[in-house]
Amino acid sequence: MILKGKKGVIFGALDNQSIAWKVAERCVAEGASIVLTNAPVAMRMGEINKLAEQCNAPVIPADATSLEDLENLFQKSMEHFGGKIDFVLHSIGMSVNVRKGKAYTDLNYDWMQKTFDVSAISFHKVMQTIWKMDAINDWGSILGLTYIAAQRVFPDYSEMAESKALLESFARSFGYHLGTAKNVRVNTISQSPTMTTAGQGIKGFTEFFNYADKMSPLGNAPAEACADYCIALFSDLTRYVTMQNLFHDGGFSTMGMNPALVQ
Repeated sequence: MILKGKKGVIFGALDNQSIAWKVAERCVAEGASIVLTNAPVAMRMGEINKLAEQCNAPVIPADATSLEDLENLFQKSMEHFGGKIDFVLHSIGMSVNVRKGKAYTDLNYDWMQKTFDVSAISFHKVMQTIWKMDAINDWGSILGLTYIAAQRVFPDYSEMAESKALLESFARSFGYHLGTAKNVRVNTISQSPTMTTAGQGIKGFTEFFNYADKMSPLGNAPAEACADYCIALFSDLTRYVTMQNLFHDGGFSTMGMNPALVQ
């Protein structure tokens, strides 16, 4: 019960394959109260209402690229909780270019800007809204989910790689301001390839998943383990961890070559 009495907002739970879904379940199991949110279009595609019933949590729709929606989300969340929140998970990512199979050398720039807005700038918008509304308690915790493509080249990940690099930069930059003003910590978790609905939409994902699993000494970290890591970072046990990009990948990020892959 390391989150007993804490209150949080979880972005991005689509279905039971989602990391955000697993995080929501673990938060409640560890004693937290949560609000679930997703974009209206994602809510129609997914099964968030099942999760809401399971977690006894309200669902407040919000397009994370809309400041108006975010203000409404955090206002209603504070009304629901009867006070400020303690933690936030940003688990949002989308690329129209990837969905439509556009090559990296032939990207549609309007779509690229949409990718950046949804996948990265929304993280800044969430934090800026929280800042302006004074919506988070001292010693709160904000997390964003990212991927090692922010530092390394994975060609089929396309401009999502730049989105994740931007997301990680926002965590550092806003982490300074939130830490100085309210002792709030901001971190990103760089997760293994994970068999989520979004992940499986990337070209060659299954092959790469298997490659990463063999390259990593501990194998790929599953969604459930990522949820455990998120819980630790929401808890008071990690009060002085901030502005970090934390690899949760079974050791993949440190490997150069693994004999298991040499035929």
